[in-house]
Amino acid sequence: MRPAAAIPYYAPTGGECALFEQAFHSRLPLLIKGPTGCGKTRFVAHMAARLGRPLFTVACHDDLTAADLTGRHLLKGGDTVWTDGPLTRAVREGGICYLDEVVEARKDVTVVLHPLTDDRRILPLERTGEVLEAPPEFMLVISYNPGYQSVLKGLKPSTRQRFLGLDFGFPPAEAEAMIVAQESGLPRDRCVPLVRLANALRDLKGQDLEEGVSTRLLVYCATLIAGGMKPALAIRAAMIEPLTDEPDVKQALLRVAEITLG
Repeated sequence: MRPAAAIPYYAPTGGECALFEQAFHSRLPLLIKGPTGCGKTRFVAHMAARLGRPLFTVACHDDLTAADLTGRHLLKGGDTVWTDGPLTRAVREGGICYLDEVVEARKDVTVVLHPLTDDRRILPLERTGEVLEAPPEFMLVISYNPGYQSVLKGLKPSTRQRFLGLDFGFPPAEAEAMIVAQESGLPRDRCVPLVRLANALRDLKGQDLEEGVSTRLLVYCATLIAGGMKPALAIRAAMIEPLTDEPDVKQALLRVAEITLG
């Protein structure tokens, strides 16, 4: 394990750390489900550092292909050279490969993952003719936000059932206040009302809002306040403007802030 100073801060809220460790030692892949900005990426970074393994993070998007993960031949100095992608590097080095928002990637991406998520634990590289066997230290972790899942962008049962599942949510209010204080430097007692406001805004998800205030935005807000910005301005910049472009909705959210904070 790495020294504690090298481990990114993360406040456990249940048995998620124990589950991750058991999955790692049992050589099982893990699927993390949860809303945007609830700490999924920080959690994986924390666990990778805690286990002393290199982390290869890939932010998935519409144009991400299997070749982006496995690698491709590139021209270097007039020669054609094979260059490993992040998934291949993680397999070779015995690292943790984390695919964030995997449902955003093209369908061929999930196909290339299948041999790594069963008892074979192999990565065939068709372009080089190699078949890499994943070492015991390799782990595959994927995540997505169920709130954005649709018929066209979802994991097939044949893929989902290759992974252990971990349902991630926002921390309890007291724990979230501690996290925000730790990350922003704002005293905990001043973070408590911000968390209370965030939860009030989260209750509006599915009505006027597609998504609620993330823990990340809470940290941004507290950081602005810790830096000397007036709370009203910080709240507007970090907890209102990122949520909507609609003037009427903004005014309604500002009103919720006034009522919540008094």
